Amino acid sequence: MFWDIPFQNPIYKLRTKIKNAVSTKVNSIGLPIIALCFVCFFWGTTWIASKEGVKHMPALQLAGIRQFIGGSLYLCYFLYKKTPWPKGKQWKTIVILSILNFVLSNGLSTWGVKYISSGLGAIIGALVPLWVVIICLFRGEKLARLAFFGLIISFGGVCVIFYNHLSDFLIPDFRFGIILSVMATITWAFGTLYTKKKAASFNPYFSLGIQMFLSSLFIFAFNGATGISVSLSSIPLISWLSIGYLVIFGSVLTFIAFIYALQNLPAHISSIYAYINPIIAVLLGAIIFGEPLTMSIAIGGAVTLCGLYMVNYSIRKAKI
Repeated sequence: MFWDIPFQNPIYKLRTKIKNAVSTKVNSIGLPIIALCFVCFFWGTTWIASKEGVKHMPALQLAGIRQFIGGSLYLCYFLYKKTPWPKGKQWKTIVILSILNFVLSNGLSTWGVKYISSGLGAIIGALVPLWVVIICLFRGEKLARLAFFGLIISFGGVCVIFYNHLSDFLIPDFRFGIILSVMATITWAFGTLYTKKKAASFNPYFSLGIQMFLSSLFIFAFNGATGISVSLSSIPLISWLSIGYLVIFGSVLTFIAFIYALQNLPAHISSIYAYINPIIAVLLGAIIFGEPLTMSIAIGGAVTLCGLYMVNYSIRKAKI
């Protein structure tokens, strides 16, 4: 029969059309854009996973275990590939970034979400560009008019967000969670500026793995000295599942996708994740945990993100 001839088989033709359509779509969209979409969604979900995990175990222990496993996976891969280790001053940069980005920023944000909603933590986490501009301002750098207006708008948005939370500041745990979350964004801002200043040609993926691994050792040392850790056998399954999700999607796949997008897309495109992550976290927090999704959070979040866009746009324009 003529169906025995592959190109005359209707099923073969249909499969070929679908394959060509998918291939064309991927090529038209581009793998970097797909990687960016992956980052936008899954980094937003990590706030939910962190929130669930820290309900049942110390937050810093969760952060340490997550980074130990994620960092070990990176190291095993690059050791297998016989990738050269960093040399000389590269180690200093890696250690400093490990402390700023993972021990402090990731550790504190994980700790902070134990006391505040995941959506609120994500919105605060998006404020990093504001701190970058403020730090640069204190360094004596000129502030563009657009960045100035962006700062004011973002501050106004934050005020709207916290309008319904004013009474919550009387609650010590809530206040502590806010302080931790804000400190996390400040340390990430310093890490961002230090990365730009000390940018090196060393493999960014290998560097990321070393930073994660070193940060876990620092956190384990702190937990051991303060006695805040619990035995591994007492950690419930739900927390282990959260850690597994954070390792796979938060520390490995998403970081790989993020660096890939960063290397292959213009800065103004690759930075979109910063505006989408909080939206994902707020919506999922409301759906999964029943966290409040009030009008003040919706309006304030939108205003804050608009201000952040203005700040980011001003920074990019200044580099041109």
